Amino acid sequence: MSKKEKLLDKARRNPQGLKFGDFETLLKQCGWTFDHQRGSHQIWYSPGRYRLSVQNRKGMAKGYQVRQFLSQFEIENGDE
Repeated sequence: MSKKEKLLDKARRNPQGLKFGDFETLLKQCGWTFDHQRGSHQIWYSPGRYRLSVQNRKGMAKGYQVRQFLSQFEIENGDE
């Protein structure tokens, strides 16, 4: 199982328990591109040009943002 697959599995099982560093790694591994940061908000774009704003909340990713990513990942990639 690759690192990408492990992180996807971890995000699916517990979106609110994902460390922000792991979320950034997952975004990069899935081909998302970091665009810019304004204050605490980082803006990322999917390969299909979907825009996602993410925030680091005390070292953790916000669960709803992880779920938004997973939803868009499924739309763009189907079942992987």
